[in-house]
Amino acid sequence: MLAEYDFRGGVRGKYAQRYAEGCNVVVLAPEVAQVFRDSRSVNDALRPLADLIRKQARKKRSAGRA
Repeated sequence: MLAEYDFRGGVRGKYAQRYAEGCNVVVLAPEVAQVFRDSRSVNDALRPLADLIRKQARKKRSAGRA
C-alpha cells in the first residue's frame, strides 16, 4: 500500500450486508447511459422485457410437456 492511502476514518464491512443481499452492479455502454440516466429508468425499461421473457419461457415449458 502506498503511504498516502489513509484508511483510519474507514468503516470495516460498511457495505458487507448489502453485498450479501445480492446487490448487482451493471455497467452500461456510454451511449446507453445517455438514455438511461438512473436505476429507475433502466428498471422501468427492462421490466416489460423481463415479463415477456418469463412468458416465453412458460410457453416453451408447457409446450414441451404436451
